Amino acid sequence: MKVRKAVIPAAGLGTRMLPATKTVPKEMLPLVDKPALQYIIEEAAAAGIEDILVVTNRAKSAMDDYFDYYPELETRLNQAGKDRELAEVRRAADLANIFYVRQKETRGLGHAIWRAKRFVGDEPFAVLLGDDIMRAEKPVTAQLIEAAERYNASAVGVQQVATAAISKYCSVKVEPLEERVFRVSDVVEKPRLEQIFSNYAILGRYVLTSGIFDILENLKPGYGGEIQLTDGLGLLCKQEEMVAVDFEGKRYDTGNLKGFLEATIDFSLEHPETGEWLKRFIQEKAQEL
Repeated sequence: MKVRKAVIPAAGLGTRMLPATKTVPKEMLPLVDKPALQYIIEEAAAAGIEDILVVTNRAKSAMDDYFDYYPELETRLNQAGKDRELAEVRRAADLANIFYVRQKETRGLGHAIWRAKRFVGDEPFAVLLGDDIMRAEKPVTAQLIEAAERYNASAVGVQQVATAAISKYCSVKVEPLEERVFRVSDVVEKPRLEQIFSNYAILGRYVLTSGIFDILENLKPGYGGEIQLTDGLGLLCKQEEMVAVDFEGKRYDTGNLKGFLEATIDFSLEHPETGEWLKRFIQEKAQEL
């Protein structure tokens, strides 16, 4: 199996980041000098993805505009001799072939993925959640693709979380296959203590076969009255092979304020234009506290 396509669900209302997200899509909030969505698209492109579908809603046309050419701005930058800025503006539009479809109703992550059925066709595809930014030496999506292609199976990205926190995620029933790779036999969304299979939770990255679409199309609403992707995965892993990859890398949940600030600080410390300044600023502030 060859993974060439990716789906990025980005149709959420961003309620955890209000009031900023009242008019600005949460995926377009800047992490230093780039919107959060660009980091995700860059990860997909670095993993060899050629075509990307972003699932949006009626209030998120800014995403379409951003990943497009802007001739007037580019001409002005060129005339001003701002070559670096011009290259960055142009690069965002050239990262991949980017397409868009709207989720016309807010019916959950599973429904958002189902909206990609015609785009994907019969191919395997990656899913990168719009809230989750990953920093890794090898792109997390690439780690999943390697396992999916090796086992000819769907793959989900997992890491261990504390027992006290697992109820906020999902719990995956696993058995070892090789180092950092497991066979998946069941999944439960936001489990109660007695429902926990393991402390491995799926964190924002998937490689799925097209078999997920028939499941999602016929799936009844689950947790929160929505079509839950996790419920679909629980059925998919019983119909065909699925593996879990304990991926190497750090995950930032930028859909909430604390995670967004954590990512902003870490990325700023690594940025050549802000790193040294921010280190001094933090040290000075720490002395004042």
